[in-house]
Amino acid sequence: MLFYVLTILVFILDQVSKYLIRFYIDINEKFIFLGIEFTHIENNGMAGGLFPGYARLFGVVAVLFVILVSYLRRNEDMKGALIDSSFGFLVGGAIGNGVDRLLYGQVTDFIIRSGGVLNLADHAIEIGLLLLIIYVIFSWFKNKRIMVTKKRTS
Repeated sequence: MLFYVLTILVFILDQVSKYLIRFYIDINEKFIFLGIEFTHIENNGMAGGLFPGYARLFGVVAVLFVILVSYLRRNEDMKGALIDSSFGFLVGGAIGNGVDRLLYGQVTDFIIRSGGVLNLADHAIEIGLLLLIIYVIFSWFKNKRIMVTKKRTS
């Protein structure tokens, strides 16, 4: 259930924020809100404007990614709140940006950060990747502990 709640929440927050930016803020207009700098840009490539003009291709990649995660979630080894949270953020972000790429041929970015201009879906993907790294590290230690215990009992 956590996976679905996070996926839907990320998707809705991302789409609402992009709608508000597209509707109320002109392209390249800058403003500060709550101490955070924003500007409205439209990106028809991928992260940082790489590969401009391939937005729809990256939209298809997002669909394939969601299918891959759906397959991985069926794996009995990948269960628990941490991996569900990771996948929820990753899939919600992928769907949010994928919808923009497939419908509009570009993604609305607006949060200025060192390294570029991002949106909520991008931040959700970053959170999901961080949680996935933590999950992998914990799983590695857990498996290592199980192997050490088995060696001691043999």
